[in-house]
Parts: sequence; C-alpha cells; structure tokens
Amino acid sequence: MKRWLPNLRVFSLFSVLALFLAGCGKPYLSALQPVGEVADMQMSLILLSTAIMTIVVVVVSIIFVYVVVKFRKRKGDEDFIPKQVEGSHKLEVIWTVIPILLLLILAVPTVSYTFKLADVEAMHNEEEDALVVDVTAHLYWWEFEYPGYGVVTSQDLVVPTDERIYFNLIASDVKHSFWIPSAGGKLDTNTDNVNSFWLSFDSKRAEEAGNLFYGKCAELCGPSHALMDFKVQTVSRAEFDQWIEKMQNVEHATTTDLAQAGEEIFAQSCIGCHAISGDASSIAPNLANFGDRSRIAGILEHTPENLRLWLEDPDSVKPANKMTGTYGELNPDELDALVEYLMDLKLE
Repeated sequence: MKRWLPNLRVFSLFSVLALFLAGCGKPYLSALQPVGEVADMQMSLILLSTAIMTIVVVVVSIIFVYVVVKFRKRKGDEDFIPKQVEGSHKLEVIWTVIPILLLLILAVPTVSYTFKLADVEAMHNEEEDALVVDVTAHLYWWEFEYPGYGVVTSQDLVVPTDERIYFNLIASDVKHSFWIPSAGGKLDTNTDNVNSFWLSFDSKRAEEAGNLFYGKCAELCGPSHALMDFKVQTVSRAEFDQWIEKMQNVEHATTTDLAQAGEEIFAQSCIGCHAISGDASSIAPNLANFGDRSRIAGILEHTPENLRLWLEDPDSVKPANKMTGTYGELNPDELDALVEYLMDLKLE
C-alpha cells in the first residue's frame, strides 16, 4: 500500500490542478468567454452537452453505489443468488431509448445552429450590403482583403462591432485553420476550395476585453504552426469606415534622415515582396499600416528592438518562415535605418 500511496497523491494533485486550470482564460482568447452571436450559440451547446454528461455520470454513479451496497456480500447469504434480469425486454428498451433521447436533445440544436452558421447568402446579395473579408492563410501569416472596399492588410484584422462579418477562407500553400476562440469555432482554409462562414462581435463585451482579440491557426501546418497568430481589432462602424478611408488613401512620408535611408533600403531589398499601399496584394505581408500594429510577426511585442531581432534572424522567431535567407545580410546601420522606416509606416 505504501508503494502506490505517493502516486495516488501526485495523481490527485494534478487532477485538482487540471480542474482549476480548465477554468482559466482571458476574454480575448477563450472559447468559454463568448463575445458574439456565434460564440453564444456554441457556448450554449457546450453547456448543454456538459449538462447531459453530468446527469449521466451522476445517475450511473448513484446506481453503481446502490447496487454495491444493496447486493454486497453478507454473512449468512453466501448461497443467495439475486434475481437475474438477463434478457429483460423492459430493461433493454430503457437503456436503448434513454441514449437515443439524450442524443436527440443534443442533435436538434446542433443541426439547427449548423445550418444557421453556414448561411452566408447575405454576402452574395448586393442589397444586404454585407461586410465581406477574404482571408488567405500563408506560411506563417494571414492576409485580409476587403473586396467591397479595395483594401488589403495582414496580421491585424479590423472589424466593426454589432454586425455580421462574412469570411471567405482559402490557403495559398498547405491546409490551415482560421480560429478566433472568443468569437466562434474554427474553420479550415484549404488550397483547392473556399470555405465561408460568419462571425460577430458584441460592442459591450468587446470593450470589456479591450477591443483586441487573438486569432490562431488551428491546423498543424509546419514548424511554426503554434506561432501563426493574428490579432482582431474591434471598432465601431464609424471608426471602421474611417480606417477604410485611411487605408484607401494611405501615403507615407519619411520624417527623419534615418527613415529616408531606410526607405531606400526597403526599395532595394523588400519592395519585391512587400506592398506598402493599402490596396495592393503581395507575396509577403502588406505593410501599409505596419507601424500601427499590435505585434511583430504576429507574436512579438511591437517594439523597435523586436523588429530588429526579426530582421536580423527571422528563423529564430518563426522557424521555416519564407523570409529567412531571402535578402542579403544588413549591417547595423542599415538595420537601424530599416527599423526606423518600418516603424514609421502608419496611417496617421
């Protein structure tokens, strides 16, 4: 007994920790803290399935304890044989019908929500004036295009609150999966077909979360799969319209000699892959509003020091990314100039 007692204690400790950690989460990155209509529906299904599971476990546990106590071996009853119920049609019907009823209780809202969440007819109806975002997943970054406005950006998705946003999802290289945990479930991005769905963000709950949410790739896609993050910035409709107008008319002007030198380096080494116009697609992330973003490479805090780290050695930040080795080495002065220029790429 003494041998397995320590193992039991360790198991109990980790079980308790797992129970408490399961409730941990931030409003910007937790499926258990919904911020929109889709997330609310999916949360209701989570609660319903959890309730059904809990009821089943409790009922089975009660029956188990009852049977163990009632039919335990007693002194003088060694030869007593309880009534056998093998072949009882009544019991067979009961334990067949009950699971079917439980499955129906779960299936009806699940099927209903599935069809509702897959309804993207509004994005094809010109009278609806729906906001559509075309999402393209790359190794290991995200491109967002607003076809109704002629705007292209990357890594930071900007959306208005209190309305449905319709997404067309596709991948440029391998399968990825688009997921904003706080807003709704994940959906695959494939290379050979477009998947579509919609999400929404409640303005009040979005404000409580700081109007910034984390998005993830939820499909194993390579060495930097876990680092393939993006951010979602939620704003009012009026602020969104202002942002669109700025992206449509973005013009960058260098304010220092160092930034001017960085612009020249960018024109020689980077412009072939990166666009700095708000309406241009490119084979690498669009940098029109790079200076306004919340993260560098989707994961690093947006500081000049981290940008320099990324430019010096991209592979140390995101292994197997396509930027590594695509340009010659820059000396320290050139790095300083390029960092100055890139941090200056803002809409204001």
